[in-house]
Amino acid sequence: MLSRWSGQRLTFTRKTTEEGEVLQHTPPAPGELDADKGVYIEAPKALPILAECEVLVVGAGPAGLSAALAARRAGADVVLLERFGCFGGAITTVGMETLSWYRYEGTIESEGIGIEMERRAAAMGGTVKWPYNDSECLDADFFKVVADHLVRESGIRPILHCYAVDVIFEEGSKRLKGIITESKSGRQVVLAQRIIDCTGDADIAHLSGASYRKTPKDKMLGMTTVFNASGVDKERFLEYTEAQPATYADWSRTWQQQTTGKEEALRSPYLDKEFDTARALGVIPQDSTNLGGSWSSLTEAGEANNLNLVHMYGFDPTDVNDLTRAEMQGRGEALQALLALKAVVPGFEKAKLRNFAMTLGVRDSRKIIGRTNLTGDDVRNQATFSDSIGIFPEFIDGYAVLILPSTGRYFEVPYGCMVPLEVDNLLVAGRCVAGDMVSHAAMRNMMACTVTGQGAGVAAAVSIRQKQSTAEVDMAAVQAELERQGVRLH
Repeated sequence: MLSRWSGQRLTFTRKTTEEGEVLQHTPPAPGELDADKGVYIEAPKALPILAECEVLVVGAGPAGLSAALAARRAGADVVLLERFGCFGGAITTVGMETLSWYRYEGTIESEGIGIEMERRAAAMGGTVKWPYNDSECLDADFFKVVADHLVRESGIRPILHCYAVDVIFEEGSKRLKGIITESKSGRQVVLAQRIIDCTGDADIAHLSGASYRKTPKDKMLGMTTVFNASGVDKERFLEYTEAQPATYADWSRTWQQQTTGKEEALRSPYLDKEFDTARALGVIPQDSTNLGGSWSSLTEAGEANNLNLVHMYGFDPTDVNDLTRAEMQGRGEALQALLALKAVVPGFEKAKLRNFAMTLGVRDSRKIIGRTNLTGDDVRNQATFSDSIGIFPEFIDGYAVLILPSTGRYFEVPYGCMVPLEVDNLLVAGRCVAGDMVSHAAMRNMMACTVTGQGAGVAAAVSIRQKQSTAEVDMAAVQAELERQGVRLH
């Protein structure tokens, strides 16, 4: 008999055949089905410990990658756990190429790890210029390798293809001490002194019982299936866009929006009226009114990337059934968008689908209730905070507001927006930090996610070093370490 750990204690029998060794395990003890309540009660299981660390970062998008790197550079032993097979989040799995597509001559930079990611990708040959300003487009697949290098060099311990499905508290307290995971290795445990939730949907905060708000499904920002095309005649397409120049004023055709006025005349890589033409020609259905949006980089090989042309509403990204419907609907609508481009846009006549993104682009779900809750007034009026962990330019994109940071305005990001009220040893970074709708339209952007990620990573590491809780950590020490790491605080 061979006794093994694999999410529960399993008993194996082993025998050897001509084809090799055969293992068979005894199934676990049965649980109890309560059909009236619609639940299945699992039998108790002994779970193996997959890893122990000082700082556990759950989710490896721009926020999580920044948090893990920052915590490691601040001296902590770090595990970075990710559900997909790569790091990078919305960059690599959704195909969003720009950490900061809002960059103009007057834009104040956040600095820190987000800028470092861009520069590292550029140095490795993984970027091209964004069409109409000084921003960089990241090659989504190439950035997987960039992120691999950053993780390996730092000494972070990575765990890919692994979901966090539950949390573990210290007995009799509200202090988190670990999570339960699911993967091909079964059900396992990761223990940590501090946990940073960078899941995008505040999954760990939710599982921990921390309070949060969630926009009603019918008012949430839309989801997108990003896709890429090949076979595009780059020169013909660019000639067309110069002859038919789009600006941010044209965004009002697809979305009702409020601007400051300075945005209206700025050029935008935007396609919308082309879909009206395609509907009039009968190329796409008359009711396909959610098609239209932006394109991004064009390569010499005839690839058009980050085609952000499908916007789906009425889906909840924390509901598996909604996610299933949105994935399937999005692929169909992306093909409709491509048919329209082929029919009416010069340069796209011979275009073909190259690939869909690995997963949906989600803009909106849970936001924690934090010690500090950012407001639209904060982000629009250059708010300052004594517990600032970084700055972000006045860039707002969502909930009918579009403000581009072309005049040097910015606001400070408070540490308190990452601190949930009810749970110790947990920080939240990325688009699920605390705030209202308008502040979310700023903080959901990927460069802002790197700001909160780096702040959370440093705070977690400093709190361990100083033997303080994340709620009581010495902000002067946190800010000193952030400045040492190149972050602009004020």
